[in-house]
Amino acid sequence: MPDSLPVESTPILIADRLSKQVGFDHDLLTILDDVSFTLAPASSLAIVGASGSGKSTLLGLLAGLDQPTRGSVTIQGTSLGSLDEDGRARLRAHNVGFVFQNFQLLPALTALDNVALPLELRGDPQAAKKAAALLDRVGLGHRLSHRPRELSGGEQQRVAIARAFVTQPKLLFADEPTGNLDTHTGERVSDLLFELNAESATTLVLVTHDERLAKRCRALLRLEAGQVIERVLA
Repeated sequence: MPDSLPVESTPILIADRLSKQVGFDHDLLTILDDVSFTLAPASSLAIVGASGSGKSTLLGLLAGLDQPTRGSVTIQGTSLGSLDEDGRARLRAHNVGFVFQNFQLLPALTALDNVALPLELRGDPQAAKKAAALLDRVGLGHRLSHRPRELSGGEQQRVAIARAFVTQPKLLFADEPTGNLDTHTGERVSDLLFELNAESATTLVLVTHDERLAKRCRALLRLEAGQVIERVLA
């Protein structure tokens, strides 16, 4: 059975003996080896390690963006392995939010339209209203009509965070969310991320090389060469 992290309630996320191998020069290269844990709702987990340690690979497997060579991922009681690609996409659309290092905003859309888009895809008639309210919450109520190129890096990441939270996801994956920001801006963005995490009771899974950011999470996994070398329980 997977080792337990926070155990207050039924886990929202279970990783059971996850492994990932790829072919390389007529041999198999192990990128991730036998990683297991459970995570409770409204908790937070930092995944840390040096470049090439398997952090982003693990995040991709947990989000169902890639498939493991061995092992399984369960989100809210549903095994990702039991779903086809469309099924995994539907599960993500209804349960999962993402924040990336490079923001991944649509350049032709305004801040308001970027945040409203996930709700519009659901057919929500209140999409613009909800997006405007959340942008105001992250301090960008005066920048609704600005496009990404007209925003600073910190502002773009706040738009990305608003977009991630606008659907009220039960689980949010953040991949180096402060990696492209200076220290001061990164701290402000981190504060915002954890404030919204607490307010919405969203479970946060955070990949980071920033040890200060990692310490703000309730639990931690440290990877080296695809294996867990440190596990801090909540």
